[in-house]
Amino acid sequence: MAKPQNKTSDGRALRQALGKFATGVAIVTTRDGEERDYGMTINSFTSVSLAPPLVLWSVSRSAPSYPVFTTTENFVISVLGEEQENISNRFAGSVADKFAGVRCGRSNMGPLFIDGALAVFECSVHERYEGGDHLILVGHVENYSCVNGRALVFHDGWYGTLQKAGSQ
Repeated sequence: MAKPQNKTSDGRALRQALGKFATGVAIVTTRDGEERDYGMTINSFTSVSLAPPLVLWSVSRSAPSYPVFTTTENFVISVLGEEQENISNRFAGSVADKFAGVRCGRSNMGPLFIDGALAVFECSVHERYEGGDHLILVGHVENYSCVNGRALVFHDGWYGTLQKAGSQ
């Protein structure tokens, strides 16, 4: 492999290169002051700390739900399983009611969670940081749950699942 030569000013090529890093897929949800539900697909989710329990994700300033995430006090992250690709696509699109036809439950903190998700994290907003064309949210995990299953993964513009190395 040659040394890196591409310039970051080519946004499309940079996005393609970043897509080489496989990520899990999750839905983040919240409610506004009028108790309207919002949700979007994310793949920028990561653990920050176990003590205290902190997680991080980011929202694009151009996302329709961006304004509500600048003021919300809590959110829920639902990590999707391999059979939930259709849910990821629904929440990534511009459907008027993203929750219509999707089995959800109401979390202890108010926002919805995706029924059947592999893991669910109820979070209070710990910090918000400016991050270029995104807002970075750090959440303090207040409650969580998880079940066994295979995660939905996104890589190189495609959905897939993980398989243990060496297994068939």
